[in-house]
Amino acid sequence: MNDFLKLAGKTIVVTGVANRKSVAWHIAKTLEEAGATVIYVVRSEARKESTAKLLADRQVLVCDVENQDEIDRLRDDLNAQEITIHGLVHSIAFADYSEGMKPFHETTKAQFLQAVDISCFSLVKLANAMKDRFDQDASVVTISISTTRMASENYGFMAPIKAALDSSLAFLTKSFSAFSRVRFNAVGPSLLKTSASAGIPGYVDAYLFAEQAIPRKSAVTTQEAADVAVFLLSPRSSGIQAQNIPVDAGMSTNYFDRDIIAGVLSQDNK
Repeated sequence: MNDFLKLAGKTIVVTGVANRKSVAWHIAKTLEEAGATVIYVVRSEARKESTAKLLADRQVLVCDVENQDEIDRLRDDLNAQEITIHGLVHSIAFADYSEGMKPFHETTKAQFLQAVDISCFSLVKLANAMKDRFDQDASVVTISISTTRMASENYGFMAPIKAALDSSLAFLTKSFSAFSRVRFNAVGPSLLKTSASAGIPGYVDAYLFAEQAIPRKSAVTTQEAADVAVFLLSPRSSGIQAQNIPVDAGMSTNYFDRDIIAGVLSQDNK
């Protein structure tokens, strides 16, 4: 087997697999194809049961990151196995949109703090829990977004949460550098077709716009984002540290696409 990425025999912990459309699943199966051993961490016993067929014959642990006791139990499970962890995939995010999309200034404190805890601070908690199991050159990769400066109504209050996630990479890098060479990076895809995104009001319309704004006229695939994550997990990316690598197929360069402008003008002239 050609081991260009040098991942054969490595052990990677992957969180956040929910189904076949998950970014985490695409990363995990690509890691397995590269010869890595994947330890899966899912949110609940119910999720473990629903993914039983997908994750058959693999090690699956349960951890709800809102519960510190469960994070401690995950740490103890990994310690008991004396596993050396060469990488961690943090693919966990949640925002409470149960009351529908509201203007950002109407976001409640409870909504915001819960989203910070699950989508951002969980990375800090998991990294801390696994610090004694990490290989000296382990790589931690989280899933962010391609830009936190685009005020898209259909993403609610999550972009500021992802901005905090991106900033935490530098601070984790600095604190871990006192005793290791563990790297912390993010993959920042533009709009993807996932089960989670499908439940966001207005997301489909934004996805269709993204397809037009991307120069190649087709959206980023989940596998494209996963491939970048796998590269960041590999020793081949050893010189990349505390970065969010955008995976947007050039969308950020093409907002003034003439076809989009023509479409807007034609609507204005009706």
